[in-house]
Amino acid sequence: MLGLIKPWVADGLQSRPTFRIAQSHPWAISISIMTKLSISVLSFLATTFMAHAEPTDLQKIELKDIEGKKTSLQAYEGKVVLVVNVASKCGLTPQYSALEALYQKYKDKGLVVIGFPCNDFGGQEPGTLEEIKEFCSTKYQVTFPMMDKLHVKGDEQHPLYTALTGKDSPFPGVVKWNFGKFLISKDGKLVARFGPRTTPNDAKVTEAVEKALK
Repeated sequence: MLGLIKPWVADGLQSRPTFRIAQSHPWAISISIMTKLSISVLSFLATTFMAHAEPTDLQKIELKDIEGKKTSLQAYEGKVVLVVNVASKCGLTPQYSALEALYQKYKDKGLVVIGFPCNDFGGQEPGTLEEIKEFCSTKYQVTFPMMDKLHVKGDEQHPLYTALTGKDSPFPGVVKWNFGKFLISKDGKLVARFGPRTTPNDAKVTEAVEKALK
């Protein structure tokens, strides 16, 4: 608040009014400082949380790539991921071409297709990892990431597929054949599932991918 000091007379002349700032109360200063500190702390915590978001259950699951190196879906944090169980000797194997085309179309926008070789259906993925890698790259020019072999069902079901298909999944139910597809959002949540015969270039797949990329 501003306080007005009474005018005074010097040498017979009245001076102009002079103003002074009233002394602030100590409690007002304390509240102001505490408010500023609180805002700073909250801003820091919010920024830190956003930069180091806790991985989802799906992102925490340990995987191995086709080279045998440990990895996880957390390596693709911030990207949309299409998980596909693949096989080299299946009637649906030509879907590799459409998967690669989908990957090439949307990879610069944040899509990653990941192939998981699986021998659970008719023994249609019998080869070694080196043979699978060679087959995919030469026959279908696959450039998207490929992982180690795993089981998508049964007693040896991999934890990733337990999470994708189990009772707590938004899309529960056992994988029925090769080339089942699971779409995972940028924040690591399962948002869509497509059956083996739904091709990667099907409108339902591309629409779901585009929606997840927004």
